[in-house]
Amino acid sequence: MFTRNLLLVFLALVTISLNAQKVLSKNAKIEFDATAKNSPERINASTTKAVLVLDLTTGAVDATMLIKTFHFEKALMEEHFNENYMESDKYSKASFKGKIDPLSDLNLGKDGEQKIKISGSLTIHGIGKNVSTVATVTVKGGKIVSVDSAFEVVLADHGIKIPGAVQDKINPKAQVKISVSNLEVAK
Repeated sequence: MFTRNLLLVFLALVTISLNAQKVLSKNAKIEFDATAKNSPERINASTTKAVLVLDLTTGAVDATMLIKTFHFEKALMEEHFNENYMESDKYSKASFKGKIDPLSDLNLGKDGEQKIKISGSLTIHGIGKNVSTVATVTVKGGKIVSVDSAFEVVLADHGIKIPGAVQDKINPKAQVKISVSNLEVAK
């Protein structure tokens, strides 16, 4: 239940050194909240299992995560999420293929926070959508030490349907937050 900017999640999974060609993270944190405005029950989950590879020479961003790695407070919500909404046995992964645009906006020689734009195709529930988003990258000593982003995902854009019986509980637009801090050079 995250869309167009899941790609930020995957950018967020990056660790970069000035000499590295590719960087990688296997544990980006992704959280989403799809709680409807007046719902008494929270519809939210998180994972720390997304994988990202960033090619620093081309700006290419490739990311993948297994849908079943999202965990909820209540086991029944997790079961409904996987079986009824995401159909995780059929659509087991979400992925993003894109690039930093323009790559020149990422300056590893300058410590501090930087805003970068990422564009590409986000595939969730078997449906790919072109997306573009902004991420905050923190650089220290020539390396990316963290990536953070927040964005909205429209569930219908990826064919995720909300049954009438729970429309008052589930927001058709999920709020997604991505936070990455454990980054390494890809081998």
